[in-house]
Amino acid sequence: MSIFEIFSILIVLSALFAYVNFRFIKLPSSIGLMIIALVASLIIVLTGKLFPGTVKDIIELLQKVDFSKLLMGSMLSFMLFAGAIHIRLDELREQRLAVLLFSTLSVLLSTFIIGIAVYYLLPVFHIHAPFIYCLLFGSLISPTDPIAVMGIFKEVKIPKSLEMKIAGESLFNDGVAVVIFLTIFEVAHQPESSVSFVQVAGLFLREAVGGIALGIAIGYLGLLLMKSIDNYKIEVLITLAIVMGGYSLANFLDISGPLAMVAAGIITGNQGKKVAMSEITKDHVVKFWELIDDILNSILFVLIGLELLLINSITAYLFAGSAIIVLVLVTRYISVWLPSLLIRFHEKMSRKTLFILTWGGLRGGISIALALTLKPEMMSQLWVSLTYMIVVFSIIVQGLTIGKVSK
Repeated sequence: MSIFEIFSILIVLSALFAYVNFRFIKLPSSIGLMIIALVASLIIVLTGKLFPGTVKDIIELLQKVDFSKLLMGSMLSFMLFAGAIHIRLDELREQRLAVLLFSTLSVLLSTFIIGIAVYYLLPVFHIHAPFIYCLLFGSLISPTDPIAVMGIFKEVKIPKSLEMKIAGESLFNDGVAVVIFLTIFEVAHQPESSVSFVQVAGLFLREAVGGIALGIAIGYLGLLLMKSIDNYKIEVLITLAIVMGGYSLANFLDISGPLAMVAAGIITGNQGKKVAMSEITKDHVVKFWELIDDILNSILFVLIGLELLLINSITAYLFAGSAIIVLVLVTRYISVWLPSLLIRFHEKMSRKTLFILTWGGLRGGISIALALTLKPEMMSQLWVSLTYMIVVFSIIVQGLTIGKVSK
């Protein structure tokens, strides 16, 4: 089956599920699509047990879709840029300390707290995993997902300052999380190799600082090009070139593509709108990227729901997964509470605020994509199963209730 045929099937399913959700279920689109896809997966599994062999073609089709490569290699660039162009720079400056601490220190704290706790918790469920693999799991489950967060926050009402803290953190913490994940992955893959602090610092500087610098550069280059013309079709095309060309260049230079897209998106959405775009161009750019974001979000959450068909071992880890969901929530609270002690010198942060930050820290496709990169000898089935359970709980339970919790 060709790539076009696979993509066509995903679009058809996304359109069908989106229609059913909008017409009958009326949930926030991201949550509704994933629930319908999960139900469809369960129906397919039950059908397969009653009529063995009927689901073989469906599973083979899903196996051809490399979820990790699809998300991290292409979809993520479009979705991060689409989210970043809506970030108000003045609001981000007001919350810069919170965003900085939550996207760096919180991720680091969460990685080690979860890794250590999981190492001692799993034997209770008769599961034994090396400590380095537990840390690897801690690093991939710690970052909040900008796609899940911003997709759901479009449709729920929470205070603007809180939304900026959570959305800003989720956009920027990818670079830190990926650096931590890659470092631990290197140690786990080659236990005999030694990774020094200098190597880790160099990796971080190249990935994070290099990514942001590239994003600023291509953002301003696009701004200069758009400023010199007044044609909304060409200007929309320039924003598309920023994303596709910029992300490809970041991968070639081995720096953080996600951070480059966030930086370029913020410049385009702020300076670009102010000095380089007419009202007609602004309207077309915003609508174009909203449409791209909605289409890719639909495909992503349908894929997350259908991924259940490929995880054969999930029922074996239900009890362990339930316990680790609670652990992840408790760790999230600790990892935002400790940095908040520093923030309180500048602004008041109540326990209610910390609770909403905890409940609003959704996990999503990025965690699943990182888990799927693990090798079988790293106990990948265990970590993929646990990650999937946490992501599904996060998006459905936390995503559906964050508005009510905020009120």
